[in-house]
Amino acid sequence: MTDAGMPTPPTARKEPHRREVHGDVFIDNYEWLREKESPEVIAHLEAENAYTEAITAEQAPLREAIFGEIKRRTHEASVTLPSRRGNWWYFSRMIEGGQHPIFCRIAASEPAAAAVGWVPPVLDADIVAPGEQVLLDANTESQLHEFYAVGSIDISPDGELFLHTEDTTGDERYTLRVRNLATGEWLADSLRNIGPAVEFLPDGERIVYTVIDESWRPHELRVHRLGDSEANDLLLWREDDAEMWLGGRLSDDRRFVIGSAGNSELDELQLWPLVPGTGLREDAMTTLIARDARLRYEVQPVVVDGRQQLAVLHHDGQPNGELVLVDLERFAAGPVASTAELEPIVLIAGSDTDRLLSFSYTGDYLVVDAMREALPQVLVVPLAGGELLQPQFAEELIGVSHRELEFGAPVLRLEVDSWVHPSREFEIEFAALERGDVPQLRHEIEVRDYRAADYVARREWAVVGDGTRVPITLLHHVRTPLDGTAPAIIYGYGSYEISMEPALSLPVASALDRGAVFAVAHIRGGGELGRRWYEDGKKAKKVNSFTDFVDATEHLVAAGLVDGDRLAAIGGSAGGLLMGAVANLAPERYRAIVAQVPFVDALTSILDPELPLSALEWEEWGNPITDPEAYATIKSYSPYENIRAVRYPQIAAVTSLHDTRVLYVEPAKWVAKLREVTTGSEPIVLKTEMHGGHGGGSGRYQRWRDRAWDYAYVLHAIGAEQLL
Repeated sequence: MTDAGMPTPPTARKEPHRREVHGDVFIDNYEWLREKESPEVIAHLEAENAYTEAITAEQAPLREAIFGEIKRRTHEASVTLPSRRGNWWYFSRMIEGGQHPIFCRIAASEPAAAAVGWVPPVLDADIVAPGEQVLLDANTESQLHEFYAVGSIDISPDGELFLHTEDTTGDERYTLRVRNLATGEWLADSLRNIGPAVEFLPDGERIVYTVIDESWRPHELRVHRLGDSEANDLLLWREDDAEMWLGGRLSDDRRFVIGSAGNSELDELQLWPLVPGTGLREDAMTTLIARDARLRYEVQPVVVDGRQQLAVLHHDGQPNGELVLVDLERFAAGPVASTAELEPIVLIAGSDTDRLLSFSYTGDYLVVDAMREALPQVLVVPLAGGELLQPQFAEELIGVSHRELEFGAPVLRLEVDSWVHPSREFEIEFAALERGDVPQLRHEIEVRDYRAADYVARREWAVVGDGTRVPITLLHHVRTPLDGTAPAIIYGYGSYEISMEPALSLPVASALDRGAVFAVAHIRGGGELGRRWYEDGKKAKKVNSFTDFVDATEHLVAAGLVDGDRLAAIGGSAGGLLMGAVANLAPERYRAIVAQVPFVDALTSILDPELPLSALEWEEWGNPITDPEAYATIKSYSPYENIRAVRYPQIAAVTSLHDTRVLYVEPAKWVAKLREVTTGSEPIVLKTEMHGGHGGGSGRYQRWRDRAWDYAYVLHAIGAEQLL
């Protein structure tokens, strides 16, 4: 204990490690913490956990209260809206006390040829439906492991076999398991060290999957025949470029395997026909647009008026994307260098404001997910011709996305998300959409003891240092005035073109109930305002993400909306990098910072291509190994290298021992150095989940406790513990 009666933090010993790159020398005293198997390292992490528990002990009642509110508001017994596939309706259940979903199905009572056959049955969350069949009870499986997560599930076309992938350590290396639903027996097939996504091919006898290499990168696309030796699996694609992430999936019409290799700046796609008569080779994959063109694109094979065509969403001269149709036969002679030489038919032209994100093929329509003014939208293209369609909703600040249904389904299913309203699912027949009808509500997530009318979501715009207008989403309780007296929590991410989209968060609702304002800063580096928004927050321009966040915070204070003396910040993963950079840029502005699985030793990680996934980061941040300017840029903002002798606020770094995306060592080193250098006395803590992955511990109750911990930490710091 210290003289003031406070617990004494662990002191990590110093062991100088010299790093010299491009003539720049950096001495790292805490690199030894990388030895994950070392008893000394484990003991240090456990000591850090004990210190964290002691220093935050007075927050325990608040944590329990927030956890209780999340639990009370969640209908613990819930059921998803069923989706039809073949002659079955598939859905999942959560049961009271269950940590994980139970995957189920019931037989369809109406033929798929009739419109009524696509109306999903109404199921009771608390009552098992007649004839309900359990495919997988993840609760039962999880009892065998400290950590358990399901990666993906799939059903064979005849409905007789069920497969899933599972991660039992948190390191995101998955294992395949296949079950015969008629007998209940598990097949002997058990592929290991594979990616999470696995699909049956149309014959129901083979599956397509990816293999993970030593750096945790999917590098092989393979086909496995059930019952056969893994050694006989067909290799479709081996990707040796460490900067490319390999994937594979069936086309929406299930006539092709679409292989893809890509990163944040370019894609290469290949097609393997599973049926004859496509005009492409059937004994090998056909490359579409080669990677040398450095284009980003995605495709779906389609049939229009009996012609084999390819729908392509590309970025060739169109940063925000353009959707076109081209003849499939044009690729038979080999890959092309650009979309222009394909004589494309433009379906949705490129736009300066609307970002086209992805699309699906239903048989008669292309359904496109887009982004406009930081809000997800859905656009529908009739392939038979006609005007572009868009489902309409009267609410503001909502996100609309589509849920893929079985190919050929005559209905469009939409998910509508709001910052303050529970998530809802709507359906509308495509023919009704063309008539201008309104989508019909099919399902709404039940949230108890919650009134959406008690909360307000509004859009604010901050003009930052270089004159750019940055959107901010402000959330608050109706009884909390925006007059400069309320404390606030600022959240941000700003990387990988990932957008912070509308979604109701129960932990955030608990913060709002205590009079805090919650602000989401949609900073550059995300995808909220199109491709340029992303490009203006990456590589050499990455610092824009950090200054945007600080400037957005200053705007809220200067506008008299929140109390500038009671502010906290939260961010995770790349948003944890943001938190580390913000702590260095403006340590005096925030009372507390929570950095979740934070990427705070970015330069060290990106410099080592042997570390998990590090080579894939070069297209996001630059390659500091070969490029001295990239090295200098990353070093200029990497939180660990830029800790300085200032009064840092309260900081909590939250990590997991088995995280393969951001290794635990980064926050462990960061915390040790922060404590060494800070001139202040505010506690800086490290909380490590010893049996978790990038998302923390497994199971919903553990996730609720994790979020309750984070929000109790910041609410305590900003003096917002009492309910309104």
